[in-house]
Amino acid sequence: MPYIHELEDWPQFTWDEARLAAPLADVRHRQGRLLGRMEALGFDSRRQAVLRTLTEDVVKTSEIEGENLDAQQVRSSIGRRLGIDVGALPPTDRRVEGVVEMMLDATGRSEAPVTRERIWDWHAALFPTGRSGMRPVRTGAWRDDATGPMQVVSGAIGHERVHFEAPAAERLEQETAAFLDWFNRPAEIDPVLKAATAHLWFVTIHPLDDGNGRVARALTDLALTRSEGGAERFYSLSAQIQQNRSAYYQVLERTQKGRLDVTAWMGWFLQTMSGALDGAADTLSSVLRKARFWEAIGTARLNARQRLMLNRLLDGFRGKLTTSKWAQIAKCSQDSALRDISDLIERGVLERGESGGRSTSYRLVAEPPQPRT
Repeated sequence: MPYIHELEDWPQFTWDEARLAAPLADVRHRQGRLLGRMEALGFDSRRQAVLRTLTEDVVKTSEIEGENLDAQQVRSSIGRRLGIDVGALPPTDRRVEGVVEMMLDATGRSEAPVTRERIWDWHAALFPTGRSGMRPVRTGAWRDDATGPMQVVSGAIGHERVHFEAPAAERLEQETAAFLDWFNRPAEIDPVLKAATAHLWFVTIHPLDDGNGRVARALTDLALTRSEGGAERFYSLSAQIQQNRSAYYQVLERTQKGRLDVTAWMGWFLQTMSGALDGAADTLSSVLRKARFWEAIGTARLNARQRLMLNRLLDGFRGKLTTSKWAQIAKCSQDSALRDISDLIERGVLERGESGGRSTSYRLVAEPPQPRT
């Protein structure tokens, strides 16, 4: 069976509007409800929600491709660029900065035209050294297929399975020009369906040496931001895709080897959007919990180390917090860490975990105390 880009009517995508009507209406309704709830938040809480969402988006879009970024570095980079105080977090490396630059440009400048130069800038930001691992990556240009056709392959050497083969490099100027012309025109279809189409179209062209998936998801976020008429992101599509990564690749492969009726892809995309909007409820709950926490103890006299570590706990600290971890993160001595922790236990902010001795760990109390006067 030919790939869809080899079909005579490519890229004239079609879908069954009747089958998509109900899930599309549900997604659009829930989008509106979420935006309404976020608008009702205070300015600081809304910015915290954006920070959490963008951090998750950057981390998860990289995880889909098998690259693990340090979430605290990502948060630090985004916070610095958005002017949000995130405390004394570690400096970030170039890989983190590149993905953050791309995502913030996509969502923060969603109304600006998407040109090939803009995509090339994103691509160069993703690969600042011009390499992907040990392999050189051609940036500032479309791929040239110098080492053979662009294929998505799995399996050991000698037993490879080709999942997809992209259009030949000689077609890319024409293919990308058609895509960008369509993408930049006012939407003739529902904007959410346009985002779904853009994602599929771009990864099918596969015009870059590497990073096509991340760029496609940035374009999708850009299109979804346009659909909501703002520059703030409150849900992460990439986080939902990462949770169902195998299903993502399976539906892509089936679609790219099928017909130009992409109803199945559109249905999957809307289902994934629905899951992402569900995830936004967790973000909202976390932001509100953090706001209530600081409101409750806001007048308490805390030092900078304590504020840093409490924010870490409120943002979802991985593992158990021990005295040694406190000292390492807050860059202080073990004695200072123990004094900080003991003070917060006395105030009723922290409590000891079940284990004792060297395994003693600490956690936030379920409900913070009222501030002392």
